[in-house]
Amino acid sequence: MWPWGHLAVAYLLYTLYTHRRYARPPRALPVIALAVGSQFPDLIDKPLGWSLGVLPGGRTLGHSVFFAMVLIPAVYVLALRFDRVELGTAFVLGHVSHLLADIPPSVATNGVSELTFLFWPVLEQPEYESVGGILDGFLRYSMGGYEWAQLGLFFLMIVVWYRDGMPGLTYVRLTIARYVPVGR
Repeated sequence: MWPWGHLAVAYLLYTLYTHRRYARPPRALPVIALAVGSQFPDLIDKPLGWSLGVLPGGRTLGHSVFFAMVLIPAVYVLALRFDRVELGTAFVLGHVSHLLADIPPSVATNGVSELTFLFWPVLEQPEYESVGGILDGFLRYSMGGYEWAQLGLFFLMIVVWYRDGMPGLTYVRLTIARYVPVGR
């Protein structure tokens, strides 16, 4: 799944959660934590696997349930320590939704053998076409029906995010303005 697909799945799940749990739209900082969490497995695996060759592929360490079993409690320990449970929950939901969204649709026809990436390093990851780096991986994969569906989800997410008041946008703008001088 592409980054925008992961973000869309995570945001749509999180906005449903916050509307049901708190009867309000998501807040700015949790949305930012959610966005980071929704990309986190790829932020680990793609550079280390595709560009640096440290990992055997682009779906290994960060995509492993064993890594998640360490990461999730660590996130909650920090969230509780700093009284930021909502941030921790958003990050964890983003991370877990990434893992679930990476389960390929072909698992329905090809079986569970395509889920082995979730259990790396105990199980080998499925065979993927080798790529020469992040840009090569991005350019190599075409826009098929699955990719168009992700783009559709992303546009739906944009509409929902807009209706939610665009949480996170003002915070990011103010943070950038604080650190980036504006020309006179």
